[in-house]
Amino acid sequence: MVYTLEEFQKSEYSKRPHYFVVGNPVSHSLSPLMHQTALDHFQFDATYIALNLRQAEISTFAAWCNRDEFLGCNITIPFKNMLLDLVDVIDPSADEIGAINTIAKKNGKLTGYNTDVYGFLKPLEKFLDTLELSRAIIFGTGGSSKAVKKGLEKLGFDELVFVTRNPVGKEINSDYATVYVCDYLLWTDYAPEASIIVNSTPLGMSPQTGNSPVQWKDVSHLREKVCYDLVYNPPETEFLKQASHSGSHYLNGLDMLIYQGSRSFNIWTGNEFPVKLIRKKLKNHIYRV
Repeated sequence: MVYTLEEFQKSEYSKRPHYFVVGNPVSHSLSPLMHQTALDHFQFDATYIALNLRQAEISTFAAWCNRDEFLGCNITIPFKNMLLDLVDVIDPSADEIGAINTIAKKNGKLTGYNTDVYGFLKPLEKFLDTLELSRAIIFGTGGSSKAVKKGLEKLGFDELVFVTRNPVGKEINSDYATVYVCDYLLWTDYAPEASIIVNSTPLGMSPQTGNSPVQWKDVSHLREKVCYDLVYNPPETEFLKQASHSGSHYLNGLDMLIYQGSRSFNIWTGNEFPVKLIRKKLKNHIYRV
């Protein structure tokens, strides 16, 4: 179910306990299927709704969050930074990143969390024994890239290279790694010493599935890297097709979605996410559609 804020306010679900995923666009999101499955698994009387929010509606949305029926929400592009001012309390997990992806209501107050770092790192565990912690390349400098940066810092990477369309004046600071910022014409200069390349942009996301941060003429620079796309729909993006073509190890964003969602669900309810059930449900949905 995807609603505009006005549509939701007029719907029957507005009068019942509910959670949101808030974004724009948000029609591609698998969060409603994932979290509704978990809520039903524990027989919670609540509904999880996809809310296509406009920036002009943020103040109206903030007022809505004070209603008793609102229990919490997940936040996706482009609101991970914008909704920071909405919450009463910022958890240290979000404060050090500067972006939130989860809001929980506790004792009448809204608390902002970031579960993306946990979600990002969990799928990488199988590579940690062989992954050289030298240099990482990250496409994008938006809200998702902040969680990627924090995760790579936690792993101990020496150098982080951020690739953006407008690098002039862009400052990204780190107390743990040397940071470089470059445009899309120069990222290949940094590729030889990199061990992991992460796409934190929406390039390749459904329905614009033909896009990639990497041009096909540069695909050889992906060879022998871990290529990690935070996009999960479609399961094989153009970037991951390029990684497969080059013979690289690659990951899509599905398990990141599941594990960041598991942490959000635990914050909201205190219950452990039924990960195996969720993964099966999401894969069946993705491959069916």
